[in-house]
Amino acid sequence: MVRSLRPETIAALGGGGVDQETGALVPPIHIATTFVRDADNQYRRGFCYGRSDNATVRQVEDVLTRLEGASASLLFASGMAAATAAFLALERPAHVVAPRSMYWGLRQWLMTHAVGLGIETTFVDTSELAAIEKAIRPGRTRLVWIETPSNPLWSVTDIAGVAGITHAAGALLAADSTVSTPVLTRPIEHGADVVLHSATKYLNGHSDVVAGAMVFAAGSSALYESAAHLRTMLGGVIGGFEAAMLLRGMRTLHLRVRHQSAAALSIAQRFEHHPAITHMLYPGLSSHAGHAIATRQMDGGFGGMLSMRFKGGRAAAVSSAAKLQVWKRATSLGGVESLVEHRSSMEGTESPCPVDLLRLSVGIENIDDLLADIDQALPKS
Repeated sequence: MVRSLRPETIAALGGGGVDQETGALVPPIHIATTFVRDADNQYRRGFCYGRSDNATVRQVEDVLTRLEGASASLLFASGMAAATAAFLALERPAHVVAPRSMYWGLRQWLMTHAVGLGIETTFVDTSELAAIEKAIRPGRTRLVWIETPSNPLWSVTDIAGVAGITHAAGALLAADSTVSTPVLTRPIEHGADVVLHSATKYLNGHSDVVAGAMVFAAGSSALYESAAHLRTMLGGVIGGFEAAMLLRGMRTLHLRVRHQSAAALSIAQRFEHHPAITHMLYPGLSSHAGHAIATRQMDGGFGGMLSMRFKGGRAAAVSSAAKLQVWKRATSLGGVESLVEHRSSMEGTESPCPVDLLRLSVGIENIDDLLADIDQALPKS
């Protein structure tokens, strides 16, 4: 009898299945949108219509569930589709607590569209447990949403600490673990009820698929059922081809994330005390406020994302980005190519992101090339 497989093996094998008809190691891509009924009008094969039933999607969900140590997963057409479904699945009226520093697109949705849907949000610094406890409204707060490390300041939230506070108030805890991935952190093991991934990022890792995922702990079946129903009714589904591309990317997940994490640490350490830099934001640095917590709940690295703030303000940040050659000026993150972005230009005047900040997504290029490119682009004293 084969013992339980390690996560690296599960990902590398794409779940380990072999196509029974052909013996193919790479599973076939299912693109059918409708399926034949049995003679007595039933669907005993478990597939009815493509908006809710796709074998390729189910295979990817199974792999992600196993990687996260969860009970179930749902794939969506984008990270935003997955994230908004988590909030829409709540009983209304709903009060939720969310981070001040978080993915900007979701923050905007919570501040605008969610209000008219009966969802009220209190934004706090989730790295401060006392702030979360103060923000919770007993009997009214349905969900506490955390993102760790948070985008783009990379602050760290104590998942287990927040879980204790959240569950004591009768609420659920959702953790956006896009940056950590199940390679570095498995939030359910620390008490999270739901894990969110913008699968566009590290899970896919090749900047060629837009996808999202929700992963559910064993005690979150009601939220799972509600979110699954919403996915079907609102049509936030991912196609079979995109799901297959996502699975292909996940097969190298552990190699990519560990390499990117090691490279990000090298970059942070090299330029932490550069005269042009006022703050190097990376949880792998011992000087980072959340380093101790990150060390406790992140295993094998601290992620491939970091940010640097410039002594010369916005002008210095923008001009440095313009001089980079190996690093590409583009949004998104988690791909095999290294990207840089002046984030506040993307987010606008209401953004809490400092104007002197550049966000870096480390790819898989040679580390010496990445270091040299940054070095030549930084302002000289």
